[in-house]
Amino acid sequence: MSIQCTHPDSARRCLIGAACLHLLASLTTLIPVSWTALSILHADRGLSTIRFHMGVALFVGWLASCFLCTAGLLQCCSGPLVRAGEETSIAESSSHSDISLDTLFSSSSLDSHANACISNNRLFRGAVSIARDGRAMEKRRRLLFFLFYLMSKFYISDQQVIRIGGIFETRENEPVSIDELAFKFAVTSINRNRTLMPNTTLTYDIQRVNLFDSFEASRRVCDQLALGVAAVFGPSHSSSVSAVQSICNALEVPHIQTRWKHPSVDNKDNFYINLYPEYTSISRAILDIVIFYKWKSVTVVYEDSTGLMRMQELIKAPSKNNLKIRIRQLASGGGDSRPLLKEMKKEKEFYIIFDCSYQVAAELLKQLMSMGMMTEYYHFFFTTLDMFALDLELYRYSGVNMTAFRLLNLDDPYVASVIQKWSMERQLAPPKPESGLMSGIMTTEAALMYDAVFMVAVASQRATQMTVSSLQCHRHKPWRYGPRFMNLFKEAQWDGLTGRIVLNKTDGLRKEFNLDLISLKEDGTAKIGVWNSYTGLKLTEIKDNKNITDSMANRTLIVTTILENPYVMYKKSDKVLYGNDRFEGYCLDLLKELSNILGFTYEVKLVSDGKYGAQNDKGEWNGMVRELIDHIADLAVAPLTITYVREKVIDFSKPFMTLGISILYRKPNGTNPGVFSFLNPLTPDIWMYVLLACLGVSCVLFVIARFTPYEWYNPHPCNPSSEVVENNFTLLNSLWFGVAALMRQGSELMPKALSTRIVGGIWWFFTLIIISSYTANLAAFLTVERMDSPIDSADDLAKQTRIEYGAVRDGSTMTFFKKSKISTYEKMWAFMSSRKNTALVKNNKEGITRVLTTDYALLMESTSIEYITQRNCNLTQVGGLIDSKGYGVGTPIGSPYRDKVTIAILQLQEEGKLHMMKEKWWRGNGCPEEDNKEASALGVENIGGIFIVLAAGLVLSVFVAIGEFIYKSRKNSDIEECCDGRPGHIPQVPQGTEEERQTQRKSRPVWSLIAVMEDLGISLRCHKALRKRGRHRGRAGLSGVLCNPKRIQRKETMA
Repeated sequence: MSIQCTHPDSARRCLIGAACLHLLASLTTLIPVSWTALSILHADRGLSTIRFHMGVALFVGWLASCFLCTAGLLQCCSGPLVRAGEETSIAESSSHSDISLDTLFSSSSLDSHANACISNNRLFRGAVSIARDGRAMEKRRRLLFFLFYLMSKFYISDQQVIRIGGIFETRENEPVSIDELAFKFAVTSINRNRTLMPNTTLTYDIQRVNLFDSFEASRRVCDQLALGVAAVFGPSHSSSVSAVQSICNALEVPHIQTRWKHPSVDNKDNFYINLYPEYTSISRAILDIVIFYKWKSVTVVYEDSTGLMRMQELIKAPSKNNLKIRIRQLASGGGDSRPLLKEMKKEKEFYIIFDCSYQVAAELLKQLMSMGMMTEYYHFFFTTLDMFALDLELYRYSGVNMTAFRLLNLDDPYVASVIQKWSMERQLAPPKPESGLMSGIMTTEAALMYDAVFMVAVASQRATQMTVSSLQCHRHKPWRYGPRFMNLFKEAQWDGLTGRIVLNKTDGLRKEFNLDLISLKEDGTAKIGVWNSYTGLKLTEIKDNKNITDSMANRTLIVTTILENPYVMYKKSDKVLYGNDRFEGYCLDLLKELSNILGFTYEVKLVSDGKYGAQNDKGEWNGMVRELIDHIADLAVAPLTITYVREKVIDFSKPFMTLGISILYRKPNGTNPGVFSFLNPLTPDIWMYVLLACLGVSCVLFVIARFTPYEWYNPHPCNPSSEVVENNFTLLNSLWFGVAALMRQGSELMPKALSTRIVGGIWWFFTLIIISSYTANLAAFLTVERMDSPIDSADDLAKQTRIEYGAVRDGSTMTFFKKSKISTYEKMWAFMSSRKNTALVKNNKEGITRVLTTDYALLMESTSIEYITQRNCNLTQVGGLIDSKGYGVGTPIGSPYRDKVTIAILQLQEEGKLHMMKEKWWRGNGCPEEDNKEASALGVENIGGIFIVLAAGLVLSVFVAIGEFIYKSRKNSDIEECCDGRPGHIPQVPQGTEEERQTQRKSRPVWSLIAVMEDLGISLRCHKALRKRGRHRGRAGLSGVLCNPKRIQRKETMA
């Protein structure tokens, strides 16, 4: 082919056009050649790697074409121009080109790819035919292809290629496993990101084996080692893993695993790495969850025997944490588990831990829904780390408590971007069989495989001058760089999709990781805490009750109750009532207020057996407690007492009413005050003490008045020289002074000495207190009608057997006495239990009837007693409160409604509505109050005893006067006989002269202690004779001081 140009510009344009045609020919040639060559070289390496190398080849081809085009332009511009009318070819104009090039290439051979480009591209041959007649153009073309060959060799020699092997098991319904897809996705991402491995290209070799075929897995891994791989990934089944692991360990090639595997006992697998969290750590995390939720009984449901290995820490927990564990196994092969679930529902197993794969978990959730177990009373914990990836749309509004762990850190932007790319690729892939996963979601298994491939890239960054060599299984010659490469793996630390990755240098297991605690909410799964192998469980948010409130607002709750006035009563109406309108009372008003606050609707049902709830000897419950245990009812709004034994099987809200146990008994008959009721204000002991005090004070006053000189005075003030002095405080006068002070009357006897005034003042103060206390207490005793009750407390009941007493059967009061360790209450329970047929009543109504008709005392709650006594004036409360307790709203154990009900009750209490409701239902017509009764006039029956005492005193005084007259007459006759002398009696005259006796009297005062003692001796000798001689001139004895009523001689002289 030749081009003729008749104008210089036309010729130059022709040359430029030929150069452009040359460039197009070059690009068109390189595309099919590069694609064919790379497809042959990488037939089993994957489409992503082919695309990468194809781009590299096209780029090199483009550079060569640009160089070829530039050379053509330079040749065209440097050649001679064609004149007008002349016919010249390009080959002729370049006949003077260098011949040395021909010599240079005469013995050289070009690359096979370049020859293919020349021989197969017709466009390029057409473009070259422009200069076919010129020999120089052919030499330049050969030079360009030689340069292209050199650049290709330079590129290949500059890039390092690391091959890794993957052995993946195939299933019938899953020809390509999720591990294989993640493996390829990771290699593609690494090769695209040249910042991680700028001078290294990662390639892979994939081998697929049948499930459980360990022999095939061993053969395939030997093929990969012969090809030359830096690490081996997979397989997943334990038997195949062990075979591959032993081969890799023998040839010192790192074996990387991303699924749980029970560690070997000897722990000699030095070239084994597993990124799956260590099973003991997972087991400790599950135990921490059980302790956090305060589960006392838990059921472990496992899929296969490996589940028991993963649950070792939890299975050992009962001995330390008082935990009851029940272990069950799912149906083999992931079959129908509804018979097992039915049995668990019957046994009331509400806290269940499922150890299974996410495929089995997805099927279990459907079966749990069909069994009616997706309620707020159940709490399911799944050990699979892929619960976040399951489609839980059907269960979001069921109210069920569902928690699990999550290894992926979805809050990290890097993790979110990788998952987004994964989702985009998965959406382009053909649809897979139903697995329960959300569309395009990355599972934990895929994320671990992604991190494992990236671990190779991280370790390769630090591996310099490392070459991968072919290894033969039968030669047992290990890889020279294997230990070094393995150490780089164990020393590497980085943040992957599954969090911080740090390997244990001893066993190659992952030792540091975080597990996110996720829970199912109405808006999907939400992170509520984080578990770490060092710090344990930490909540990241406060327990959110929004889900509970919304579920209450959208539900109709079943409320169990019992007929008990005034809590729940049938409403009196002329019309036939249905549903909740049949009842009224305090509990109905409380339930209505709770409904208004929390927004739920309710249906009231009476308890079937009419009992509150008690536990029999077999440990079985009845009444409302049993209905809550069986989840027949959601709430129990009734006078249900909060007790310890009930708290173990059901939950209670905060008490809405505080009370205690007391005694209901009929009012005793009133007793009128007796005739001598005026003596009642003081006890007999006090009356005796007062009389003794009066006698004692009188005697003390008499003695002190005789001792002190200030109580002796001259009866004749006009005669100061009189020798006679007087003392008014004789023994009788002293007694009269004391009695007069006690009776608040005057005695005309005034103490003159300080000592006697002290005695008198103290006695007056004493009588003031006694008389005031007596007067104040007398009014109550004379005006109040006293009740003569045979019992006043529980101790009185326990000490007697005449009055029968008891409580409501299977109630909290009966349980209190049954469980009490106090001796008095134990004695009372022994009495009640010995007479169960008569002492224990069916309900309060029957007990009240027995109290009114028989001699019976009913032990019951104080609030009920208060209500009853307000409407029946013949009944009363005896004694105080035996204990203190409260009424609460009962819920099934673990119910989410308890906290909300508690908050609502506290709100009602602060607003005063609880008190208002109690006033509404407790206030009745009422019995007349004792304090409001007007004081009645006192009759003879009240104070008639005073008149009797007065008459007795008058009669006594008459008899005493007669006695005094007779006694005085006889005394006078005796004195005359003693003083005037009797026959044969000679009065003895004191020895000594009268003057000496008078001197002795002057030398000592009459009030001296010696004189008193001396006179006392004389008076004892001649009492009758000296008592009459008040003014005898001789020796004045003590009889003159003590017996003389008023006076003695002041001064006497001796004769």
